[in-house]
Amino acid sequence: MRRRPGISGLQTAAAARDQYRLLGENVAKIRTDLMKEQLSTFRSQLEEFARKHKNDIRKNPAFRSQFHEMCAKVGVDPLASNKGFWAELLGIGDFYYELGVQIVEICLATRSHNGGLINLQELCSLLRQRRKAARDSISEDDCLRAISKLKVLGSGFEVISVGKKKLVRSVPTELNKDHNEILELAQAQGFVTVEEVEKRLGWSPGRATDALEVLLKEGLAMIDDGHRDGKHRYWFPCVASISAAIEADMIKA
Repeated sequence: MRRRPGISGLQTAAAARDQYRLLGENVAKIRTDLMKEQLSTFRSQLEEFARKHKNDIRKNPAFRSQFHEMCAKVGVDPLASNKGFWAELLGIGDFYYELGVQIVEICLATRSHNGGLINLQELCSLLRQRRKAARDSISEDDCLRAISKLKVLGSGFEVISVGKKKLVRSVPTELNKDHNEILELAQAQGFVTVEEVEKRLGWSPGRATDALEVLLKEGLAMIDDGHRDGKHRYWFPCVASISAAIEADMIKA
């Protein structure tokens, strides 16, 4: 017959469990302290790196993007405030604040043309034209970071992906899956017709017309009915290239 453990055995087992628990807590604390020490060291090295290469960070967009990636890995956000070490050393908080203001101004100025949806590449191009006098060049990564800070302004100002393109939305219009598929289809030539949407996407005439009319009502599309075939063409300025628009004008002429 197996003998059950007595009180002494239970006390010994409980003491052993307590020792293992304390040992585990000590090991976890040592690891945490070591990680904090390594993180502090890395942050110090990051600050020294920023001091040494501040001119490259300010003037070189690719270098600036890599610097942001390094900061993200250690939980540092140089754009979190216009005050403090990073703002005083690099001034990049002011740089992105200025960039954000210019993005808002461009989005507002082009809204009547594109309905509040602009191609990211086009936005960056307009920003570069506007900033010709500025010594600092900008990249798409800079634009994306500036836009991410504009979310505090409300439901607008965000980047959406449509096919291979990134579009900047500056109005609170909600685009559903049907709208995104139409925008992706329009990327080939800048416009679509109801018949093309029906054929390429396999939709019914009602579904195609409804989705297109919503985009038209929201100002994201412009209708062109001056063609010999009598088909309405729904143009999308946010994805239509300048060359495609010129070609369309030549055909109509």
